[in-house]
This record gives sequence, structure tokens and C-alpha cells, in this order.
Amino acid sequence: MPPVSEAVGDNQGTEEFKVASSQGAIFNRSHRHVVLSGDETEEQAREAEQIAVKLPMPPKFAGFADERRHRLQRLAIGFRLFSKYSFDEGVAGHMTCRDPEYPDLFWVNPFGVHFGQIKPRDLVLVDHEGELVRGGQSVNKAAFAIHSQIHAARSDAITACHTHSMYGKAFSSFARPLLPITQDACAFYNHHSVFDDYAGVVYDVEEGRRIASALGPTNKAVILSNHGLLTVGRTVEEAIWWFISMERCCQAQLLAEAASPNGYKGLRCIEDDVAKVTFDVVGTPNAGWFSLQPMCDLIIQEQPDCIEY
Repeated sequence: MPPVSEAVGDNQGTEEFKVASSQGAIFNRSHRHVVLSGDETEEQAREAEQIAVKLPMPPKFAGFADERRHRLQRLAIGFRLFSKYSFDEGVAGHMTCRDPEYPDLFWVNPFGVHFGQIKPRDLVLVDHEGELVRGGQSVNKAAFAIHSQIHAARSDAITACHTHSMYGKAFSSFARPLLPITQDACAFYNHHSVFDDYAGVVYDVEEGRRIASALGPTNKAVILSNHGLLTVGRTVEEAIWWFISMERCCQAQLLAEAASPNGYKGLRCIEDDVAKVTFDVVGTPNAGWFSLQPMCDLIIQEQPDCIEY
């Protein structure tokens, strides 16, 4: 599999993504002519000035097989990243992604396999009734109860992520949303919710439906009180990035509240209009997709077996 930087190009993605990407990037080619002494000839300098500036975009696929491979590889990368950042907690936690050919089926991590060992070929395919379609290992019942209902309620949710990460579960005990106290937190401004009815380990699909209802039709994340975080995305990468970012935002707010004499009431929030404008840059689906790409490249370099299909 090529690095992410080689898998994207000007002929891929949409105009919508190009516009969103350009908001945070320098992409216009200067008309100034320079020759870098000792490094270039005049001819090489002219050639360098003609190279097109590329905006990164999600890849297009020739068919379902290629897209399935990509999704499963990215999901495995997500598990490796979650392990690297210590988001795992024993056998708890799960990530799922829809199958591109059969969107009523979804792939999930096998029960009891450490996040740091998961490869694409280890993932298990299940239906919304909790029955195995592919794979020989069992699946966490809570993963089915929650994620089946998320995918059923949100046709746009290709991927859903939930673990018992340290700062997410600590922050969830407040049963309140994140405040827009940092630029990063603006990615979740008016786009996350709180599920404040913890009733123990989720084995009942009815509670999964209530979590899906709390997530709502457009939010990218829901804070599960006394439990942890759950994020969704239109791509595998987007959902994974929102989880990583939200965990860090929880950490930042916990630190800020601890340092404030008045707790969260003493925090200075970003003004509403500024938070909305900032969201339009850092909180879009494509911003989420793009933000994870350097991490994907790095984990492939560090752990090349993570994409063994």
C-alpha cells in the first residue's frame, strides 16, 4: 500500500474538499523566479516552478475490493494509534466501519485482541442482528449493542469509535459538553452532545438506540456520562481523528479547570461568532480526514505489519 501522500492527487476528491483544504493551506504558485545556488541549474529552477501544487484529497477507488481494503487498513491503523496513545483499557473499546459493498454490515475488532496487535485480516464482519458473517472470533456484545444502532440511525456514519480513554472517561463524569476554550475544541462546537443516562455495561440494543438518539442526526461525537467518548465520521480517518482530538480537548479542559480558582466558570470561552468561523476550518469532515494523514504515514513506517491484508 502506498503512503498516504502518494495515494492522493488533484484528480481525486471533490471541489468541496478543495475549497475546505485551501482555507488552511498556501496553494498559489509564486511568479517570482529564483535559482537556489549550489542546488539548481537554471533549467532545473524553471522545471521546479512548473510543478503543480497539490491539495490532499480522499482517494477514489476502482471497486468495492479496493475500497474495502483501504477501510480495513485504515481501521487497523486506528487501533494501532489508539494503542500507542494508551486509549485501550483491557478488552473494552471498539471501532467499526461499514462494508462499502454491503452497507448494512460492519467490520469490528475481535473480542479480546489487543489494539496494538490488530491487522486488517483480524477484523470481523457482523450484521445488525449481531451474527457473524466473516471471521472466526467472537465480538464484544457491547460493541454490537452500541454500534449497530449508531450505524442504523446514521447512514452517513461510515465509522464509529468508542474506547474508555483516560481523559474522556474522566471528563464524562461531569455529564456536560466541552467548552470552546481552545481552537481545537471549536471542531466540536455545537456538533457534539451528552448522553447522561448511564445504566451499566451496554448489552441491550435499546440503550444503543438511546445513545444513537443522543448523538443526533448531525453531531460528530457524543459524551457518554460515566463511560467515555464516541465519535463518528464519513470516512474511517475522520472518526478516528475526532476521537483523538476530543480526548485531547477533554484533557486540556480538565487541566484548565484544575488551574482555575473558579473551575470551569473561570474559563474564558471563544466568542460564538469566532467559534463558528473556526469550526468551518477545523471541524469539517474533510478537515478531520486530512488531520489524520500524517499519523497514518508515521504508524505505517513504525509498524508496517498494521496494513497486512
